[in-house]
Amino acid sequence: MQIVNDIKPVTYLKSRAADVLKYINETRRPMIITQNGEAKAVIQDPKSYEDMKNALAIMKLLSFAEEDIRSENLQTEEDVFNSVEELLSE
Repeated sequence: MQIVNDIKPVTYLKSRAADVLKYINETRRPMIITQNGEAKAVIQDPKSYEDMKNALAIMKLLSFAEEDIRSENLQTEEDVFNSVEELLSE
């Protein structure tokens, strides 16, 4: 992936907004918008954004799980299933 092709100045976005939207939705690649030579924004299609948010949520859950393992905050399989059965029977 060559990110250099996906960096555009804000003037490009202003003059070709429809083309930018078409590009990011067809390629599913984000576009970096610069102003005065500095990166100021990233534009991406909604599906890619949703996928990224879901991936981050999963990573956060894994981080919590790793912390539980390190602190030995563990339960047996039997205890977990018993707790689930209790919740379902209420």
